[in-house]
Amino acid sequence: MYFEFDGRRVAVNIPDRSGLETEIRARFAAGHGFALATINLDHIVKLAADPRFLAAYQAQDLVVADGRPIVWMSRLARRPVELMPGSDMVLPLCRLAAESGAKVALVGSTEAALHDAEAALIAAVPGLDIAWCQAPSAPFDPEGAEADQILHRLAETGVQLCFLALGAPRQEQLASRGRRMAPGVGFASVGAGLDFLGGHQKRAPAWVRSIAMEWLWRALSNPVRLLPRYGKCLAILPRQVLHAASLGRQERP
Repeated sequence: MYFEFDGRRVAVNIPDRSGLETEIRARFAAGHGFALATINLDHIVKLAADPRFLAAYQAQDLVVADGRPIVWMSRLARRPVELMPGSDMVLPLCRLAAESGAKVALVGSTEAALHDAEAALIAAVPGLDIAWCQAPSAPFDPEGAEADQILHRLAETGVQLCFLALGAPRQEQLASRGRRMAPGVGFASVGAGLDFLGGHQKRAPAWVRSIAMEWLWRALSNPVRLLPRYGKCLAILPRQVLHAASLGRQERP
């Protein structure tokens, strides 16, 4: 499944959790880094409008589906993928890191949120080694001197998995730079995933997520910020559905 922006493609190249875990485990064993992004409709809106974000996304090694519309469109395109929100990936990736003896870092959010997320992760994942936590200044520039310092520190500390909780597009842009400056680090962009773990943001209840209404729950919880965002997502949906349908009519490669 892929999305196209003026002839440039962004593909969901990891279709399921099993494939993701196999890939991450192999990269830990080989000492190879990665950049993991979780594409959703909000990202597609931003990708169409921001060439720098698009370039950063194309530098991601692994892209998974975050959002049920992406999953539904993949089925329409006859290229089915599994739902893998960034928030749901934090604990499984930490378990893989502990299993592999890989050091972990948390970057983003706030000091208080990172402290609480660190405590929650250590309690949930025996043997997890969280080597470093850093809440950058606000506003954070993924191209600036502070970003350079963070990437150098990650490389020096020997971290193999770094969760980025900076929001799009900053987290993906930092991960893209990290692939060049800290090639042994695996960057996982997880948005509010650390805030959820530490209790600094409240996620929609499981039953709401099960009926694909998490977006509405979030929009109603913060309408001023999120209703315009989801309005833009709904506006691009018909075109994306038509694109998926056209892929579905094509013969699979």
